[in-house]
Order: sequence, then structure tokens, then C-alpha cells
Amino acid sequence: MRVPRTIPRATAAALLPVLALTLVGSTQTDQAVTVEEARAAGEVPQEILDRSGFAPAVDRFTRELRTAHDAEHAAAVVERHGDALWRAAVDRVGGAGGTEGDLSAGDDRPLYWARLGMTSALHRWEPGFTLDRDDRAALVADLERRSRGHHDADFSAGHREDAMLRVVVTGFDPFGLDGDIRQANPSGAAALALDGAVIETGEGLAVVEALLFPVRWRDFSDGMVEEALLPHYTGDRPADAVITISQGGGEGFDLEAHNGAWRGGFEDNERAGEQGLIPVPEDVPTVAPQPQWSDSSLDRAAIVEATDGAPFAVFDNTMVVEIPEGETEEVVRWDGPTPGSRARAGGGGDYLSNEIAYRNTLLRDATGRDVPAGHVHTPVLSFGPGDEVTDPEFEENRAAIVGQVEDIIAVAVRP
Repeated sequence: MRVPRTIPRATAAALLPVLALTLVGSTQTDQAVTVEEARAAGEVPQEILDRSGFAPAVDRFTRELRTAHDAEHAAAVVERHGDALWRAAVDRVGGAGGTEGDLSAGDDRPLYWARLGMTSALHRWEPGFTLDRDDRAALVADLERRSRGHHDADFSAGHREDAMLRVVVTGFDPFGLDGDIRQANPSGAAALALDGAVIETGEGLAVVEALLFPVRWRDFSDGMVEEALLPHYTGDRPADAVITISQGGGEGFDLEAHNGAWRGGFEDNERAGEQGLIPVPEDVPTVAPQPQWSDSSLDRAAIVEATDGAPFAVFDNTMVVEIPEGETEEVVRWDGPTPGSRARAGGGGDYLSNEIAYRNTLLRDATGRDVPAGHVHTPVLSFGPGDEVTDPEFEENRAAIVGQVEDIIAVAVRP
């Protein structure tokens, strides 16, 4: 998710441009239906829901919500259906219990559009009891987190052996939907495919817990990343690796070496933009003063050596955009930031993928954990000719990206 800058990355073979998407429209207003929810009513999202078998999940939630007789009952409905939606999405990708509809099992989009159908129902719901704005917002927030796996990322389940390495993997929702409403996100597909998986690494077996994040500035400002990831850096048995993933802007994978503390202002899925220093929540461990840069601790050289060209190229991306100390103009550096510089873009750009990478690696440093933590950008997942919601090229490329993500994670993990 590297937007909006279009900064070429020099490689031995070619210059690969950074993806730049243009979203149109006004910012979100205080209405019952959000910008994202309004999109969900469209023909393509509804086709995806129908062809995946996820449309009934929205209907069941809406019907049961109407039976809620008080706030506690409503919270229980949200908890049950939010958790169930996440598990249904993971099970569908994993092939557990069969796959409804003719849309391929590996598709991440049904979860996204079903969640929006449910949050829209929550926003429109007129209960028979007093429910103030803050209480409704809390229900929406709980549904958002549960249906993204935030409450499911628990390594304490009995079937997970203590001796196994523990790996946290994150992905993102689809984005760029005003450009093409059919958009998927291979990072989300990879997260769904890997949740609960046991993979072989050079250091033994590792169990993966995965979760997703929205493409929205406000959730990051509110501390969603720290709330979800901090427990995996603390406690008696923290994670052995925390790896964030998003869709990039080229035809290969990028391993981002340096993450910058700067928001570039590009519009998110709500058509809202934020520019300035990345805000860090006051109630979490952090590094003071706030650093301009936070670096990957993935063994990028080993990952490139083991996974490059299988089938996509894998690049060790050390590029940054900085304002050097004592200067005022931006400079592109191909070998990382210089001392005292101000960040304007990490290797992953200045959008939310760079931001989740920065927040993750800052948590690693603040908690003193010496573990692999870093960001992986996938190739762009594109459609073939035509305007169908899926096609063989799209399906083949998604499966190949997801498979290579697993290979990258297997190499990245070390005790």
C-alpha cells in the first residue's frame, strides 16, 4: 500500500514505479451511513456477497440485532456475530466446512463487504431503548475489531504447543475502491490463509495468528495498531516475530528496511487525508523523543536469497525520502536515512503501510524485544481483461502471492 508518491526504485533490471491511485469525493460527514458503507450497497459488492455465500450472515445479524432489548443484549449480538464472521472468513479460505457460492475460497473481499453490511445495519438500527452516540460507536468498534481477528489472535489455545514459535501476521482491507470497486488486497488474503496455520521454519514449527486492519487514518490515530500488537510484545510468552504486510506498487515483493514517522496526506477508504508526524498514543510504551525512523529487524538478505523469483522477485528496499539535517528540501536516499534527518517517506512510502510498519517496529524497540519485526509489500494484484469480479489471471496471481508470503515468513522467523 504505497501511495501517493511515485518514486522509482532503481534495481539492476529496471525502474519499478510506485503505485499511485486517485480517489475522488468529499470527506465523510456525520451521517448514519459512512463512505465505505455507501459503496457496499453497489452492484459489485452485492455480487461478491451473493457469490461467496456471505450475504445471509449480514441478514442474520440484522435480524438478531432487532431483537436486542437492551445495550447488554446488543453487545452480545455484536460479539457473537463479529467473531463468527472472522471465523467464517478464515474457514472459507482454509476450506474448512466446505465453500458456499462459486467465488473462489481464497478471496478476501467477502469479509470486507459483509463487515460493512453489518456496520451499516448498526448505524441504521433504531433500538427500542436509549442508545446514545458513544454507545453505538462502541458497538461498531467492537464489531470492527472482532471481525478483523483482533480478539481471536490468542496463542493460548490448547492445540498450540508452547514449544512452537509464535508469529503474528497482519494484512489490510481492500483500498482504491473509487478507482475500481472490484479491488481485493493480497495481504488480506494472505492473513486469512495463514491464520492458525502451522508452518515449517529453519528453527522448527511456528504457529501463526493473523489479523486485519482498515485503510483509515482515524483508526491508526486512535491507537488500534498498538492496542492489537502490544500484547504480543509483552507478557510471559510474547511473539517470536511480528510481520506486517500490505499490497505494494510493483511487480515484486519489497522488504522495507526503513519506516518513516510521516503521514503524507493521501485519502483513505473514507476519502479522508492526514498529513504530519505520526501520532503515538500516550498510554503505550514508546521511544522518547519520538524517532523519525524505525527500522526492520527482518533478515532481509536471507529472505531475498531464499525466496527471490519464486515466482515473484523480492527486493531489499533501502530507499527513503528525507529532509537532511539543517536543510529544507526533500531528498531521495537509496541507502537509508542520514543522521538527524526528518522523515518524509519510508521505503514503503508515506501511507498507512509505512505507518503500520513504523508503529510495529517502534513497539518492538519500546518493549526491548529483539525479534524479527518488519514490513513486506506484495506485488499488485490486478485483473485480466474485462470487467468481471474475478478471472483466472486474478485467481492465479493471488494464490501465487499468498504462497510466496508464506515462504517469506518461514525464512523471516527466528527465535
